[in-house]
Parts: sequence; C-alpha cells; structure tokens
Amino acid sequence: GGGSWPRPGEISLAHHGVLFLDELPEYSRHVLEVLREPMESKKIDIARANHKRRFPARFQLVAAMNPCPCGHLGDPRQSCHCTAAQIQRYQSRLSGPLLDRIDLQIEVPALPPEQLTSREVGESSAEVRVRVMAARKRQYARGALNAHLGGRELEAACNLSTADRAWLAGVLERLRLSARAYHRVLRVALTLADLAGKPQPERDELMEAIGYRQLDRQLRQG
Repeated sequence: GGGSWPRPGEISLAHHGVLFLDELPEYSRHVLEVLREPMESKKIDIARANHKRRFPARFQLVAAMNPCPCGHLGDPRQSCHCTAAQIQRYQSRLSGPLLDRIDLQIEVPALPPEQLTSREVGESSAEVRVRVMAARKRQYARGALNAHLGGRELEAACNLSTADRAWLAGVLERLRLSARAYHRVLRVALTLADLAGKPQPERDELMEAIGYRQLDRQLRQG
C-alpha cells in the first residue's frame, strides 16, 4: 500500500485469490522479503506517518522465474551463455526463508513441437475438480483444511510410521531443510494422500512432496 494514508496493496488485494509474480528474481530483495510475514501470518501491517492499518492477506502465491539470466540453462535446444557466477548470483536472489514458504517448486521445461501439436487428451478439469472436492471433504471431516493446520495438528493427521519418520528425517538432514520446510513437506504429502483417497500419507507421498522442493535441492546443495 502507498500514499499518506495506509491503503491495501497487491498482497491484500489478492486476499482469497492468487498473487502471481513473473520473473521473481527481478524483484528487489526488499520486496521479496516483505512477502515472508504475510505468507506465514495471513495478514500485513502497513504504517504511514501516524497511521497504522492491518489488512488481511490470505493469498496463494504463484511465481515464475528463468533458471538463469539468459533463460537457457538446461535447454537441450539452445546453449546457455551465463557464467557459473552469474547463475549463482541470479538464483541466490531468492533467500532460504522465502523458499521455505513455497510449497511446490518445479521445473517446467519447454515442450517440443510434437507435444504441442499432440491430440492426446489428459485428465479434464471436471475430473480434477471431483478429486479436489473429495479431498476437501476429507479435510473438513478432520476439522480443518490442511492449509490451516498447525504443526502438531499436521503431524497428528499424517500419523507417519516409525520407518517413514526416520526416512524423512534423514532426507531433510541431507537437504539441510528447516523445520518450517519439514511441515510444508508434511502438508503437501497429506494433501497428496487426500487426493488419492488414502487415510494418511505413506512413503510414496513423502517422496513426491520432497520432489516438489526442487529449488531447495539446487540452491542449498549448490
């Protein structure tokens, strides 16, 4: 929000909606770090002169970025012209605490022409909607949507086996993920189990949830 009187900015205007940020590393570090608190608390405080206002900020962050400044890192059809230092500097604009708060981090490669022109039909939006509504019904039966569960509630809902808890602890240690990221992994795994109609997440869901933390793996392991 701007001006002499506090007004809602883009974060609050996205309340109960989607905040899409394209070319994420191109935003200033200050702007990116401002996202952290509302992503956690679901509200944002804005102070102007003698006035302070609190606005709601329960939004879904969707962001996109290139893998490097030129955009061709990992592209089999075009060569990347960036140096290792340029790539590291570009990717490091995203801090660890911000990445901790991004549940799904995936690479979206460019599709070859044959796939773009393919007539193969995938799962329809209507079919996906049925699965999502069934998953939400399962979550409401537990008392709250997965996004609203606290840490202990989340662990109780997941009810991991001793073997799966030990496996996950080992993976998190190797990836050097934080306690916050640990609960994010559990939340995604529980949602995957809900979508599959399973009572609790098992090893398959945990592995898939870990797989969605791609930037964590790249940036923390170098």
